[in-house]
Amino acid sequence: MSSVRRKVDLYILSLALLFIFFIIITVKLPEAPFVMKDWKWWLALAEANPIGDISLILFGYSLYAYKKFDYDLKGSTDLPFEVKKIKGVNYEHLTFLATYVVPLISFDFGSGRRMIVLCLLLIVMGVIYVKTDMFYQNPSLALLGFHIYEASGNFKTGDREGLILISRKQIESAQRVSYIKLDGRIYYVKGISE
Repeated sequence: MSSVRRKVDLYILSLALLFIFFIIITVKLPEAPFVMKDWKWWLALAEANPIGDISLILFGYSLYAYKKFDYDLKGSTDLPFEVKKIKGVNYEHLTFLATYVVPLISFDFGSGRRMIVLCLLLIVMGVIYVKTDMFYQNPSLALLGFHIYEASGNFKTGDREGLILISRKQIESAQRVSYIKLDGRIYYVKGISE
């Protein structure tokens, strides 16, 4: 169950930029003059921006999901393995951003039906994202300095092909790495010397 939760959290994290864009696109400031300590102004701001409020909450959850992911990555690692072949696939971050996030910005936020369609679309995308194990294609992780690799490795139990490695540092062929298994073929890795 924690694997599914982690995937859902990473999906929501992948949409963090979208939530920021939604806030920028939909925000309507109250006509009253801004006073930092005036709770009525803040309440009027919240009432005038339900989409912005929801987006802000989801962005806050994105931050929580990142902190939880970062905390999980500090856990104990399994026995190291040697990276055999490795190829950077960082472009997959851009594929997700260009294919899914950017087109969603053009939705008509004034139409109730279109907002329902947008919510359903985000849910369906999330289900597909989790079921197809594409949670590593995450533009937010790219912005946070993570790298994605497609690799093969020599484990104690034998060689494995088609691995997806997520790392904060550059990984090279013949390097030994410790890892935390995120899914069947997806690993967070760090070099032994790190």
